Amino acid sequence: MKAKDLRSKDAAELNKELMDLLKAQFSLRMQKATQQLTNTTQLNTVRRDIARVRTLLQERANAK
Repeated sequence: MKAKDLRSKDAAELNKELMDLLKAQFSLRMQKATQQLTNTTQLNTVRRDIARVRTLLQERANAK
C-alpha cells in the first residue's frame, strides 16, 4: 500500500482501513503463534501499513 493511494481517501475510509489492518495483524499474530504462518514478512508489511495510516490520520488532525 502506497502513501499516495492513502492520501486520496477521506478520514472515514482511513479509519476503516486501519480497523481492517489491525484485524489482519491480529490474525497474522495468531497464525505465527500456532506456527501456521509461512511468510513472516507479512507481519512487517501490515505493521508498516498501520503506521502509514496512523501517520496520515495524525497529519490531518494536526492540520486543523
